[in-house]
Amino acid sequence: MSSIAATFAQGLFRLAQRPLPVDVAQEARRSLINVIGTSIGASTHPGVEAILATARELGVDEIAPVPGRGERVDSHFSALATGFAAHLDDFDDTHLATVIHPAASVFAVLTALTPATQPDGARALTAFALGCEAQLRAGVSISPEHYDRGWHITGTCGVIGCAVTAALLLGLDQHGLTEAVAIAASMFVGQREAFGTMTKPYHPGKAAANGIAAARLAQRGVHAATDILEAPGGYSHSLSTKVNFALMNDDFGERWELLFNTYKPYPCGIVAHPAIDGGLALSTQIDDVASIDAITLRCHPLVPELMGNPQPKDGLQARFSAIHGVAAALCDRQVGLAQYDDERVLRDDVREVRAKTTLSPDASVQRDEVFIEARLKDGSTLSHHVEHARGSLARPLTVDELMDKVRLLIDPRLGSGTTARLAAIVEGLDTAPDLDALFALCTPNEELNHA
Repeated sequence: MSSIAATFAQGLFRLAQRPLPVDVAQEARRSLINVIGTSIGASTHPGVEAILATARELGVDEIAPVPGRGERVDSHFSALATGFAAHLDDFDDTHLATVIHPAASVFAVLTALTPATQPDGARALTAFALGCEAQLRAGVSISPEHYDRGWHITGTCGVIGCAVTAALLLGLDQHGLTEAVAIAASMFVGQREAFGTMTKPYHPGKAAANGIAAARLAQRGVHAATDILEAPGGYSHSLSTKVNFALMNDDFGERWELLFNTYKPYPCGIVAHPAIDGGLALSTQIDDVASIDAITLRCHPLVPELMGNPQPKDGLQARFSAIHGVAAALCDRQVGLAQYDDERVLRDDVREVRAKTTLSPDASVQRDEVFIEARLKDGSTLSHHVEHARGSLARPLTVDELMDKVRLLIDPRLGSGTTARLAAIVEGLDTAPDLDALFALCTPNEELNHA
């Protein structure tokens, strides 16, 4: 009988030998342009600076790029910095069933290994898509209990997908891919306690670096336990008491988890998005937030569990405060990166609205739904029901909405029109001979990006 890892690798390897289905390729391109935006948008964050300063201190080879930066580092630190930046603002893609953010880590692998592997566009897109698909399949097989136990699934399952992307870029055969997955199963990282700190975005960065290491070790002949996924003390059963390997290994080529990916309109934890929609809806009816006496949000129980911080102390903490998202929506009538600046989070007006806001969990409310009610000081009440949040599967961002989001992340850093040029390259990846033009546009260059 074939092991779970061998069956998994076989299914993925067979998919890698043929073109991606049209709808899957299109979803992969959406995910790719989105994560290029999030990685460039956060590329100057102090956490990225710290990673690159460490690389300089160690004197690493200057080989691989970091999107949004002029420096080059080795593949390890490129993966670490790119994955960190791509996930930092919690603005990357989200697979709602697992809450995995798949693109940050696999894009970091693609960035780190492109100089050494020189893939053409079609091969790169396939490696990217299958890395996303691999981690999502690993995730659904151990969900929801794995996440509920406190694991950060983007890191724990991300490393599996990163090993797949790295193995495909490095040209490993099916056996090598099996070994890479099995090795990566001992290299997972991340707990939910890190949410709201710089350690959370480190998880996809480290997943990328570890996935590359797993594939390179497999390439050099390192072996792992063949039953590492299904053994009682192995990856899956150690991480979850409820495991369904059929969700991991069945229906390759027929069921694509990547098609259930979504894209965020707001830079924060996704379970807060219905509440923000509700706050924005009420903001058009409230002229002065000082007139608010109390706000109640009837929401899914995950909202207070994951995002119940009532008074965050900085922007990272605020990304895990649904109450802050609502307060910002009511005060500013918009919610974007500016509403999560440290200074904005600490201002009196949002602090006062946050203090008046209560989360009321209700198991009958769906994850992408919320009921919001504002009681005003004159005794009147205003209410709104968000049936499905913007950016959910039921209300996905349009092409224009996604591009507007990405443009605000890229163009201020790399020059007007850069996003449009990057989008054109991503759209034409199927016929691109290499990724040179893509990564050239991701690098600050006065002559190129401001032409």
